[in-house]
Amino acid sequence: MTSIGLGNPRVRNMTVFPQNALQNLAADTEKEISEAVQKPLKRAINVSICDPHRAGMKPITFVRQVLAACLFPELLKDKTLPLDVMVRAQRFLEVCEGGSVGSYNPFSGLDYVRQRIAEFITNRDGAPSYGDNIFVSAGSQRALMVVLKLLINEEGKAPTGVLAPVPSPFTLPLLLETAGATLVPYRLTEERGWAVEVDQLRQAVKTARGCCEPRAIYICNPGVPTGHVQDRKSIEEVILFAATERLLLLADEVYQDSVFGQDRQFISYKKVLSEMDKDLAEMVELVSFNSLSSTYMGECGLRAGYMETVNLDPEVMYFVDSVLCRDVSTPVIGQLALDLMLHPPKPGDCSYNRYRQETLLTQTTLSRNAQRAQELLNSLPGMSCQPVIGGIYVYPRLQLPSEIREQAKQLGMEAGVLYCQKLLEEEGVLVGVDPQDEDGTHHYRVCILVPCDIMDEALSRLSSFHVHLMNGHCDIIKDGKDINKQKQ
Repeated sequence: MTSIGLGNPRVRNMTVFPQNALQNLAADTEKEISEAVQKPLKRAINVSICDPHRAGMKPITFVRQVLAACLFPELLKDKTLPLDVMVRAQRFLEVCEGGSVGSYNPFSGLDYVRQRIAEFITNRDGAPSYGDNIFVSAGSQRALMVVLKLLINEEGKAPTGVLAPVPSPFTLPLLLETAGATLVPYRLTEERGWAVEVDQLRQAVKTARGCCEPRAIYICNPGVPTGHVQDRKSIEEVILFAATERLLLLADEVYQDSVFGQDRQFISYKKVLSEMDKDLAEMVELVSFNSLSSTYMGECGLRAGYMETVNLDPEVMYFVDSVLCRDVSTPVIGQLALDLMLHPPKPGDCSYNRYRQETLLTQTTLSRNAQRAQELLNSLPGMSCQPVIGGIYVYPRLQLPSEIREQAKQLGMEAGVLYCQKLLEEEGVLVGVDPQDEDGTHHYRVCILVPCDIMDEALSRLSSFHVHLMNGHCDIIKDGKDINKQKQ
């Protein structure tokens, strides 16, 4: 292959998103700052994605101690580690072939880890879960890709459609495109706290028929990047809709441990489904996802996640287990970290107090940053932000003056992208940019799972930039913003 023209057409025609260019510009900015090339900034701040440890959040001591002992078992001999750490590490080594984390393991994951995941789900939901229905993967997105491979129609038939929220996790559109699926968008209702509304789902299916065959619906709960958390009634409505339309339910529940809004708690789709009508509970096909990227762990680099399948046909399960999981085999260390995430120290264990202090600090940081960001963003002209009750982002709405929109048009850019580029160039702050909305407004995402001092500095720079940019522009104060705030 000597040119891209000889490459796979699906790869050549992939969408290139504006965020890619901003990431490259951010890398250049960081290099200039490190080399002191006429940049008055001490550091660049990346709050466009969730990468907690890179941002400065500390890993959980218990997790790192156990994994260290698994990687270097000699540590178990000097007795300096807490007793519960040594017991867990020794147990892990016993379930690894040859007593080593360097051994090959089954494609679908270590049987021990799969069973432990099932135990966690059973305790969480009060409904039975089985290790044979658990598949460990190198991250939740790899698991989602396995499911998509099963869904995609062969060439010559109608394209496979997957209902997906707008807005959605920024990696989802590319993932669907890579798999060969057609994204069927359904809009979340911003004025109602980014609610999932069945009318929008019905309209999405109605619009899609004729150009593709809708076969699945993707749900993100808690919402990314919106920060919404579905209640039981909303989940029941989605399940009934999926049953009526015979759609496979894909529930992304990675940030289930990051619900901090008052009077709201995480409820899994599996739990709600199991408590509905018996015929429905045994009919609706559901695949749910979780991963180490969860809030308290933040171990993104260990690349491990899992999916649980409910009500899938046994023949389908065979292909998942024996064929498709061959290319998502997960490193053993990541699998063991999953076990530690789902089964942390208990009261009375040597490591419990320290574990509790560390996770409480993360929870407090996340809640504090969410409140601080919402207050500041809602105080800025031309900007409003819905309440965030879960997840790891705030997602403000941005109304830009006509001069900025015209400048962007002349440059062949979306106005929101130009705004984010200017913010990066002038203040060294990288936020996540999303495509322009149908009504011409814009949104961007800000990750709040960062140390408080980083959050405060990012918000201070953003505020200074925004006020300076908007100074003198009265046309940005529109009824939409006032109504939006009143509805909050």
